[in-house]
Parts: sequence; structure tokens; C-alpha cells
Amino acid sequence: MGSLFRSEKVTLCQLFLQSEAAYNCVSELGEIGLVQFRDLNPDVNAFQRKFVNEVRRCDEMERKLRFLEKEIKKDEIPMLDTGDNPEAPQPREMIDLEATFEKLENEMKEVNANAEALKRNFLELTELKHILRKTQVFFEEAEYYTQAASNGPMTEESVNLLSDEGLTQGGQQALRLGFVAGVILRERIPAFERMLWRACRGNVFLRRAEIEIPLEDPVTGDQVNKSVFIIFFQGEQLKQRVKKICEGFRATLYPCPETQAERREMAIGVMTRIEDLNTVLSQTQDHRHRVLVAAAKNIKVWFNKVRKIKAIYHTLNMFNLDVTQKCLISECWCPVDDLDRIQAALRRGTERSGSSVPSILNRMTTKQEPPTYNKTNKLTGAFQGLIDAYGVATYREVNPAPFAIITFPFLFAIMFGDTGHGIIMFLFGLWMVVKEKSLGASKSDNEIWNTFFGGRYLIMMMGLFSIYTGLIYNDIFSKSMNIFGSSWNADIAYPGDMGNNVEKLMLAKTYRLNPNSTNWSKEPYPFGMDPAWQFATNKLMYVNSFKMKMSVTIGVMQMMFGVILSLFNHVHFGNYLNIYAEFIPQIIFLAFIFLYLVVIIIAKWIYFDPITMNTNCAPALLIGFINMFMFNYPNKDASPTPPCSSLTWYDGQQVIQTLLVVCALICAPWMLLVKPIILRQRSRQVKTAISVNSGDIRNQISENVEVVHHDETVLIVDEEVEKFEFGDIFIHQVIHTIEYCLGCISNTASYLRLWALSLAHAELSEVLWNMVFRIGLGIDGWLGAIMVPVVFAPWACLTIAILLLMEGLSAFLHTLRLHWVEFDNKFYSGSGYLFTPFSFDDIMDVPSGLGDD
Repeated sequence: MGSLFRSEKVTLCQLFLQSEAAYNCVSELGEIGLVQFRDLNPDVNAFQRKFVNEVRRCDEMERKLRFLEKEIKKDEIPMLDTGDNPEAPQPREMIDLEATFEKLENEMKEVNANAEALKRNFLELTELKHILRKTQVFFEEAEYYTQAASNGPMTEESVNLLSDEGLTQGGQQALRLGFVAGVILRERIPAFERMLWRACRGNVFLRRAEIEIPLEDPVTGDQVNKSVFIIFFQGEQLKQRVKKICEGFRATLYPCPETQAERREMAIGVMTRIEDLNTVLSQTQDHRHRVLVAAAKNIKVWFNKVRKIKAIYHTLNMFNLDVTQKCLISECWCPVDDLDRIQAALRRGTERSGSSVPSILNRMTTKQEPPTYNKTNKLTGAFQGLIDAYGVATYREVNPAPFAIITFPFLFAIMFGDTGHGIIMFLFGLWMVVKEKSLGASKSDNEIWNTFFGGRYLIMMMGLFSIYTGLIYNDIFSKSMNIFGSSWNADIAYPGDMGNNVEKLMLAKTYRLNPNSTNWSKEPYPFGMDPAWQFATNKLMYVNSFKMKMSVTIGVMQMMFGVILSLFNHVHFGNYLNIYAEFIPQIIFLAFIFLYLVVIIIAKWIYFDPITMNTNCAPALLIGFINMFMFNYPNKDASPTPPCSSLTWYDGQQVIQTLLVVCALICAPWMLLVKPIILRQRSRQVKTAISVNSGDIRNQISENVEVVHHDETVLIVDEEVEKFEFGDIFIHQVIHTIEYCLGCISNTASYLRLWALSLAHAELSEVLWNMVFRIGLGIDGWLGAIMVPVVFAPWACLTIAILLLMEGLSAFLHTLRLHWVEFDNKFYSGSGYLFTPFSFDDIMDVPSGLGDD
């Protein structure tokens, strides 16, 4: 708790490393992850730093590894991930790694090039095979129509274009038609036909047929649909025009023999070459697969090694060289409690490098604000992340995270209070906690799942607290449990013996419980709410009153705690003026108004009961609070007689409340004026002291002209004093005072969201039960046995989707707002910056949230 209450002490250190030991020392520091280096070369271009060549070599190795990873994923080969954390390789090992990656890359490129060439040849042969088959069908159809035409009278329409009779029709000299055959993408066929018709003016004849089997593109590997076409034309000019159109539409033309025998002979040759290519392709793919499987076993380790080398050289580029070029100098932030571990890591690095000169770590004095470093583990890390999302704590400021471990799930549970829903949420979180290693090793890319998994401990605790508040509300899936027996007596007349009180109450369709009644056992229900309220018609009125007052009570107590925490900040930073000018008036203002309201609420619960007091005369809190500020106290002897609930109910109430209001009102000008006036008085005293000292210094200067630096010092001090602006301080204090006074009112009202969301959650749960699940329970006999599982499925799905996910997210966001706005702003400035140490864990490909920070 001590380390969580405030951030760790961090100091600025200067590090001296010998050039031959620098690599190993930085490597050891990266393993422990406790040092944040500062860049001592901010004005030096990244390409002009000492180790830029080594960084480029690492970039090149990463590029080759990404290429191999892409090929492995393309073949869907699993990459072995043992979870090992290899040490950073020595600089001399970079040459071996580069040679290995170069060999694998060249081999893969060669295999890919050969495979692409073989696939291209295979595609061409496959397309040629389909062309020979389809054109054979075209020519067979032509012969069939020619024979049919020779058996009957021939007309101009019936003369076939390809027949000899058609070519000699009209006594003209016989003409031979030329043709080209090829393959084109199926989606380009309509545009291809239109272009042929328009460019050739209808003087060509096109036949096409689809290839039923999709073909593989040798470059992209995608499946494409193509069609075979054959175009008949007459003359060389049309031939050239047709070829240009085919070239424009990226159609592939193939040679097609004119005779059937030649086509058959070519088809046989094509089939033989396809079989040979299949054999060669299979062997090529097997070789490629073996190379990739061997690479997949080590690629994760290779990635980690290269990333570590690159990170080390990036860090070394932040160092400065001394004049001898033999020593590297750096500045770094280090946790004070871990200086011994850092020294040990430096010793290990020096020993690994074989250097005889030890590394030196010196603490430095600086006025710069150190970074904020909070040690966390798997449990506290989720809550610390919620606080850091609002703002990183100022160095050594009180950290809200340890208190949020309890208050965050508790406030969430107040709004989400249902034992059934809490059990589901708790079991889900517990499952992720138990299976965290296997689930984390899966490394899912789903952002929603990663968010749930990262907050598994938070979800588990929210579910656990929801079980508790659900028991307090006596609410489990909108139903109540009668564990200890109801404390209410049913004063309902039924003929005969109707059994116990609970049975009588259940038989009553409507029953109104009167809190002022004496029909109860004089003993409260042992734990939580009495189950008799479940079927009371005035249940909502009672629950609203209880939850509303509970929300105000919890809210005021949390705000009071936040103001008290500000005292620890003032004491730690030595701002004692803030204690007298801010903390004391703030605590008085909050306590004398809002804490007094909480005291009245609790006293009303304890003091007024139907046995000893008339509950009808219980004080009306709202009316009494208004009268308190209006200084209006009704007299019981006045005419007409005021209601007894608006009268004073304890001795000295008028004097006490008047004193509280007056003191609270005095606190406003106290916060507004005291601090600016005191600061102004201090500023004047400093100026007076400086003016006296400067007179003495000028006298010394007149006696000794050589002393010049005193005068310069005086000028600098004067400039610092002139920086104090009373107007700026006063305006800032005005804003701070108005914000606090109005914030106490608005923040108290804001805590009523605990009541509102709790009511909404309970009502939605009850509506879902009555509108869905109750349908199956209301049917008797065998049909009811069938309907229960039928309606259970939609009820369970809606419960998870609406009440757990949507309502859970809503309650989570409202809880987050209550912590950020209502609680943290009482003491937390959040103006710091995170301690980001040089750590290999941040660059390693490890599951998020599995390691301790």
C-alpha cells in the first residue's frame, strides 16, 4: 500500500560506459526494465548518429523476416511460439543472422520465381487445352450444319459461313476465312463484343464458350473465371484490327490448327506437358513447404533477437561520446529503491563484455520534475490504467488507484446490484483469470476481446461486489429470496387456516406494506431487504427512498475522503499555506452542509420507528434543508398549524443549523481572499529585502569596479520577483472557489446516478422476467414443461445482451465518471508524465497483461 499510495522515488543519474561494454550493459538494463534514458542528442539528425548503420542493418533484417512471415502465413503454416525470451545476441552474431536471413530470402525468392513461371506455363497450357476442346466443338457444329444444308434447298440465310458452298455462293471465287482463338476474362466479354462489332463494322463472326473451372492467377493466386472465344474474319486488315482489340482487352491468343488431326495431335501433346508440369509443381511446392516449416520453428525467436538488437542501438544513439571517443555518457531516470539492481545489471554487462573498466552510475541533482512510476501487478494494473487514462499523477502525488480497487467495483455494484447477474459476471472474470496463460498465448486480434481480457481482474471484482449488493437488495434475476423468513405479519382474513405469513402474502395479489404499521415482528430482517417487499404495491416508493438517501450518503463520504487526501498532498509538498487557505475552509464547507445532511438521514433512520415515535412526524429532509438556508423555522403555535414534519425535532436545532450555515458561508470568502492576500504580502517582503540588498551591492560596485556579476544577479532576481501577478493569482482563486462551492452541490447531485441506474437495472430485469420467462412458467401441464426451455433461450440471450453487456457498460462508464470528476478532482491534479523505462518486454511479442509491470 505504501508504494501505491505515492509513486516511487525517482532520481536522475549519469551513466558512464566503456565503448566495448556499452552494448552488453544496455542489454542487461533492457532485461530488468528499470531505466528511462534521456536523449542527449535532440538536435542531431537520426541519420547522423553514431550507430545509424547498425540500425539500418536491423531494419533490413526485419524486412527479410517480415517477408518470410508473410510467406509462412500464406501457406497457413503454424509458427512455433515457445514463449522463450532469448538474450540479446552479441554484435558479432549479427553477421550470422544476416547471412541466414539472406540465404532464406534468396532461396524463397528463387522458389517463388520458379513456381510463378511454372504456374504461368501451367495456366497457358490449361487455357490452350480448353481452346482446343471448345474450338473442336465449334468446327464439329459447322460440319454438322454443312451436311444438313447439302440435303435441302439452299437459301441465302441457310448457307453456312464456314461451308465451301457459302464461300462460292453467287458464282464468286472461293474465299478462305481466317480465324484467331484465345481466352479472355469473363467480365470483359460484353465490352469485347461491342468493340469488335463497332470497330469491324459487323464483318467478323464471334463464337465464345465459358470455361467451367476457375483458373488460378499465377501472380496473385486468385481464382478467375475466363471464357474461350474464336473470331472469324476475312482479309489481313481485319486480322490486324482484331489482334489489336484482343491486345487492348488483355486477351491471350493461342495458335489453333485448322485441321481436326492437327488439333487432336496438339491436344495430346498439351496433356502430356500438363502432367509433367504437375509433377514439377508438386515437387516445387514440397520444397517450398519444407523451407517454410523450418523457418517457422525459429521465426519468433529471430524476431525477438533482431528487435532487441535494434532497441539497444536506438538507445545507444541517445548517448554522448567523450572527447577520447572511448566512453559513452548518458543521463537516465532510475527508481531509488532499484539502484542496487541497476548496479548489478551493469556489473553483469561489464563481465559479459570482458571489459576491465567498471561502469559508473552517479546520482545527479536536478530541478526537473521526475517521471511518475507506480509499481503494479496483474490486479492493480487494470485500476492504475483507469486512473492514468484521466491523467498521470504528478510526481509523488497521492495516487487514487489503491482506493479505486475497492471503491470502483463497489460503486459499480450499487448500480448493477443483482446477485444472478453478478454471479455470471464473476464467473466470466474468474474463467479469464484461471485460463489467462492459455488465453493470452492465443494473441487474438479482436480489440473487444483484448479489452475484456485486459480487465479480467476488474470484471471479476465487479461481479463479486455485485453479488454482495444483490444480496443487500435481495434481488436475483429480479426475484427475492426468503432465507431468514419475513419479518412482516399478514393481517389478511382468509377462511380457514391459510398457512404461514409468507403463504398469505403470496396469495394476496396486491398488498401494501405500511412502514408505520405494527404488523411486524419488531426485529429487522437479518440481512438485506425483507422479501415481503417483492410483491408489495409500494415497493418502488420504498426502494427509491432508500437508494436515493444511500447514494447521497456514499457520495458525501467519498467526497469528504477526497478532500482529506488533499491534506496529505499539502503536507508532503510543503504547501502549508494551502492547508489554512484551502483545505480547512473546504472541509468545513463540505462538512457543515452536506455531512450534516448525511447525519440527519442516518438519525432519521435510527430515531424514528413505529414503536417509539410517530413516523408521520419524521422530518422532511428537502423542506428542512430549504428552511435551514432560508433561516425559516415554523412555529408549532402558529395559525394555521404547520405540518409536524417541518418542525424542529431536536433541542437547539435552530441555533446549530444557523451556526452551520453561517460558518459555511464564511468559508467562501476565506477560500477566495486569504491565499492571494498572503502571497501578495510575501511578494512585497521579498521585494523589500532585495531592494536593501541591491543597495549594498551597488555600494560595493562603486568601491570596486571589477565586481560585475553582483549587478547581474540583482537583475535576475528582480525579473523573478516581477513574475508574481496578483491579478492572475486572484482570478485563479476566484475560479477555484466557485468551482469548489458549486461542485460540492453538483457532485452531490451527481451521485444520485447510483440510485437512478440501480432503479433502471432492477426495473429492466423485472420487465424482462415478466415479459419473457414468466410466459413459460405461467403454463401448466406438459405444455408448460415444453415452453420453459423454449422461452429460457431468448430470456438468457436478452439478459446477457441487455442487462450484462449494455447495462454493465453503462454502469461502468458512470462509475468511471464518478471517480474522475467527483472524487479525483478533490485532491488529484494529474499533471505528471509516465515513467517509460527501456524494457525488452515492451518490444517483445508477449501477451498483453500477463506480466507484472
